Amino acid sequence: MKRATSKNPKTDRYTYRVSWSPEDEEHVGLCAEFPSLSWLAATPEDALCGIRHVVAEAVADMQSAGEPVPEPLAERHYSGEFRVRIPPAVHRSLTAEAAEQKISLNRLVSAKLQSRSH
Repeated sequence: MKRATSKNPKTDRYTYRVSWSPEDEEHVGLCAEFPSLSWLAATPEDALCGIRHVVAEAVADMQSAGEPVPEPLAERHYSGEFRVRIPPAVHRSLTAEAAEQKISLNRLVSAKLQSRSH
């Protein structure tokens, strides 16, 4: 496959992922910043190369049309805060668990999220 060249070097900074697709029986390349794009290939390497090429083409098309190009996730600023709406029963249960552990609700939820993200 022809190597993608782009006027925007940020395409190398996007968040790419390759995984196996049981439905397609091929590897699928994805880009978090462009959720509507994907690339199927027989090998993980070809799936990554393919999705990078498609993203570079999409960025070039967006730039030529004067459309805004997504900022790479890695370059965005994150405050470390976000709001989550949960059912009252879950809120009550988490509050009780935090109290039993003598920690704040924030610390409990943060620890639970961290343990699931690894």
